[in-house]
Amino acid sequence: MKRILLAIAVLFSMTMWAQKSSAPIRVSCIGNSITYGTGLQNPEKDSYPSQLQNLLGQKYEVGRFGKPGATLLRHAFRPYFDQQEFQQAMDFHGDIAVIHLGINDTDPRAWPNYRDEFVADYSALIDSVRKSNPKCRVIIARMTPLSSRHHRFLSGTRDWHEEIQKVIEQVAKRKECELIDFYAPLHHRPELFPDAVHPNYEGYGVMAKVVYSAITGDYGGLQLPYYYGGNMVLPRNRSFDITGIANAGDKVCLRINGQRHYAKTGLDGRWTVRINPLPSGGPYTLTASTNQQTITLDNIMAGEVWLASGQSNMEFQLQQCTTGRTDIPLSLNPNIRLLNLEALWRTDNVEWTASALDSINHLLYYTNPGWKPCSPETSPRFSAIGYYFARELQDSLQCPIGIINNAIGGSPAEAWIDRWTLEYEFPDILRDWTRNDFIQDWVRGRAEKNMGKEHAPLQRHPYEPCYLYESSIRLLSELPISGVIWYQGESNAHNKDAHERLFPLLVQSWRKTWNNEQLPFYYVQLSSLNRPSWPWFRDSQRRLLTQIPHSGMAVSSDVGDPSDVHPRNKLPVAHRLASLALHNDYGYNQVVPSGPLYRSVEFRGNEAIVSFDYAEGLHSSDNKPLRTFEIAEFIGEYYPAEAEIKGSQISLTAKEVKHPRFVRYAWQPYTDANLVNGAGLPASTFISTDNE
Repeated sequence: MKRILLAIAVLFSMTMWAQKSSAPIRVSCIGNSITYGTGLQNPEKDSYPSQLQNLLGQKYEVGRFGKPGATLLRHAFRPYFDQQEFQQAMDFHGDIAVIHLGINDTDPRAWPNYRDEFVADYSALIDSVRKSNPKCRVIIARMTPLSSRHHRFLSGTRDWHEEIQKVIEQVAKRKECELIDFYAPLHHRPELFPDAVHPNYEGYGVMAKVVYSAITGDYGGLQLPYYYGGNMVLPRNRSFDITGIANAGDKVCLRINGQRHYAKTGLDGRWTVRINPLPSGGPYTLTASTNQQTITLDNIMAGEVWLASGQSNMEFQLQQCTTGRTDIPLSLNPNIRLLNLEALWRTDNVEWTASALDSINHLLYYTNPGWKPCSPETSPRFSAIGYYFARELQDSLQCPIGIINNAIGGSPAEAWIDRWTLEYEFPDILRDWTRNDFIQDWVRGRAEKNMGKEHAPLQRHPYEPCYLYESSIRLLSELPISGVIWYQGESNAHNKDAHERLFPLLVQSWRKTWNNEQLPFYYVQLSSLNRPSWPWFRDSQRRLLTQIPHSGMAVSSDVGDPSDVHPRNKLPVAHRLASLALHNDYGYNQVVPSGPLYRSVEFRGNEAIVSFDYAEGLHSSDNKPLRTFEIAEFIGEYYPAEAEIKGSQISLTAKEVKHPRFVRYAWQPYTDANLVNGAGLPASTFISTDNE
């Protein structure tokens, strides 16, 4: 009898073990309306927990315990602790718990009053989950974003949301929970939030994939940064990091030039290795491998990498410029590597197809042809300024040069700035952007034409604030660049005051993106064209030099065209940008980096004495008397001045002005100003003020 009872007990234990081992892993999704699936016609089927169930399959059982309007704070207006969904989640006894709370705590009835209780309340919730299942794996989430369209965005929601995010990160460390991020993969996709709070089906799908990868460790296998490829250029003579993706826990090995580096992928699927300095030259082979995969990139060079960006005058192709026909046949140079990111759909005066608009909404706007050695086959469609800049640097430095072109015709500055920066520093420009006077009317009109009369309310466009950053710069950020050359402003020239705010934000945004506060940023001053606002804009660009450290400006007014916004002679502009880089960044002190820049003016009786920086060898470019200097006693009453060069200064007089108090130069939309220095570089447009 004892043997029979023992056999029965063993059989029962084995049966229970088999049942337990075959039971699905329970995943409890705890949260508010976003976990519930508010905004969907069928939350039971389409919410993020439901989509997560489809991804995980039958080995898992996902429970959806979202309560619309719930707060984490227990003294706020709808504490999650007091809802039946809380008890249901505890009774579910999840093996894995995913918590996403805090959005409703940004309400003025919650965070301002009870913020000091947030850590304790979140900790209590985690303790409750662990009490319901002591072996539960707890994952807490950085909150989904709130769009700037939210009605309380500026009255507190924006700032409280960020404060709560930081506290959630602290809670994760304090309670030894895994932390996942719902914010980063969704912040650059505002079109996925129809009501500014709740995602649509696709947005919920993004959340489901984040949780799926966190639970399973499946991040799609080994991946190098997006724009890495054969023929590329990596930095020379300095250490740099390479950060990629692999499945959680994978051991990654990177090999290049005899170096061998190892990294283990974290729970977030990311790995980073530091590459020791590579000698200038090459070619090198970069190999990345795990136990399952190997990626090999051949013909890599070590040198300098620059980004050429902006709008159509930077986009302007070598085959279009005056010197292209001569120089394209001579462009074979394997030590120059081109990454030419062209738009899939040009912003011409046409209506785009539905499929194009859908791709644009998914930030699929650029081609990715990969890196190409420079040759007569690859150079014609490349940026003329970018090509000539790279050619001069390569000739002077005698090292490989990588040059990236991602300029987009007609694009305004605000399209190139990251969303967080605009949300905090210039949020008004994000509001209803197709009807926003901060944005040039031509820009808005062309965007409306491309999108069509019946476009969706949240349809995206390359001219939209943040779009080009999100579709391009964000992906380029993994490439270690040496600096930026920039030609843009035509699409912001209607409002110099707005541009004076935007341009420093753009430079700040990119320097933060590349984690380099001293990233060189050299820009082209607008050229000459018969548009009345351009003298003011050119002078504004000149003044920005004093606000933006490690910057420089190339004057282009002497190679303009009175009726064409696209002057065809790009070689001098590229030379001036290269001179800035060679002088400032590569120790070529003998290279003059700039034309004469207005420094100050002194008034002596009827005479104005103007002083300049970079003034050695002042003369006129055509050996004729200096033109376009004007002086005034009263603002708005300027008269042409006779200009006499006196060493590094200019003496100005006009018989109509007995007591001059103001001076200006090249103050015409299209100017024939002719002051240059000994290097032949032209002087900038300028106007003096009462404060100078």
